[in-house]
Amino acid sequence: MKRLSDSASMRRLAIGLLAAVFGLVLVTLLLLALAVEREPRVPRRDQVSPADVERAVAVLRHNDPRRSPPGQLRSLLLSERDLDLLVQHGARHWLAMDTQLQLQPGRLLAQASLPVPWGRWLNVQLVLRQTAAVPEVERLQIGRLPLPAALALPVLRSLAARRGLQPEAWLAMRWVESVSIGPDAVAVMYRIDPDTVSRLRAALVAPQDQQRLRAYQERLTELTRDSAGQARSVATLLSPLFSLAAERTAQGGDAAAENRAALLTLTFYANHRPLGMLVPAAYQWARPWPAVVQLRQRQDFALHFLISAVIAAEAGTPLADAVGLWKELADARSGGSGFSFNDLAADRAGTRFGELAVGDPTRLQQRIAAGVGDADLLPQVSDLPEHLPEAEFVARYGGVGGAAYNRMLATIESRLDSMPMFQ
Repeated sequence: MKRLSDSASMRRLAIGLLAAVFGLVLVTLLLLALAVEREPRVPRRDQVSPADVERAVAVLRHNDPRRSPPGQLRSLLLSERDLDLLVQHGARHWLAMDTQLQLQPGRLLAQASLPVPWGRWLNVQLVLRQTAAVPEVERLQIGRLPLPAALALPVLRSLAARRGLQPEAWLAMRWVESVSIGPDAVAVMYRIDPDTVSRLRAALVAPQDQQRLRAYQERLTELTRDSAGQARSVATLLSPLFSLAAERTAQGGDAAAENRAALLTLTFYANHRPLGMLVPAAYQWARPWPAVVQLRQRQDFALHFLISAVIAAEAGTPLADAVGLWKELADARSGGSGFSFNDLAADRAGTRFGELAVGDPTRLQQRIAAGVGDADLLPQVSDLPEHLPEAEFVARYGGVGGAAYNRMLATIESRLDSMPMFQ
């Protein structure tokens, strides 16, 4: 009888465990069904204008930490558009998601769409409420699944860490003393500690990316050792750097990340800026010998090409296009070099190159490592109008978006389309 009783107890225990497991699986499936959706609620947006870039540059200049003593209370006013673009860029880069923000008096509504396997999406809704200090999470929802508001920051930190954002990066949140949320703008009061800026810069570049940058910095040092002060072409420097990228990729590296690191290293070098501005530890690395970097015998073409390539590889082509166009408009307005369609062509060539660097990274590595010349990177543009003051640019081409302007852009794109590099 005792054996029968023990056997019955075991059966009941087994049935209970199976029921618990089944219940857990059922609850998990139910939560997934509520959280995961078929379509993104936030569409991918790539609308960045030269005016947006001009505003961003003005904000950065006004809030340059070198312009005021450490610890001084400072203010930052961001319009809804400013904040939306800032969060959109950061979220896409660090979290691989698209976002959209909306301001209300005392509240900030944020939506985000994150792709997950099997063609599904996590659509996140977040509401921040203004307090006497920094805003607090009032509501958090993923799909149709409401979650405790306290989970918002840990989940955000976890996602960012997986994408390479270091814990030190969250130091920036400690600067903020108060945030006021209005219907059209957000006002931030903050203080910057003396050593926090360098720590923050280091945190924004993941350790593996720092290692990559060091490898390309060392290769560039070798390449320039015997040619200090001489002019070097973009093509002759790209080939050995992309050969190294191909080698590191073959050893298990991330091809797109290798290409980005190679481009970033060369761009800093061409602009005569130390990588230490981005990674403070780089001040202790080997330093390349200085030289003038040119593309088709012009330094300005090289800079336009490389800067646009880096921006496109890091942030997407609309931003690269907007930066290039903003630079030309600024030159035309300020009495600088004037609006130049050939510079704009170098911007567009660089943008396409940056696209390929991350969109088809191994093919580009093989193509560049095999050897290229300047003509493989930029078509003939010497016949394109340049040095146009704003009044002449508007009179002849109708300004940005004018019919004559669009015809010139079509000419540039046609020349780029005909190049084997971009086919």
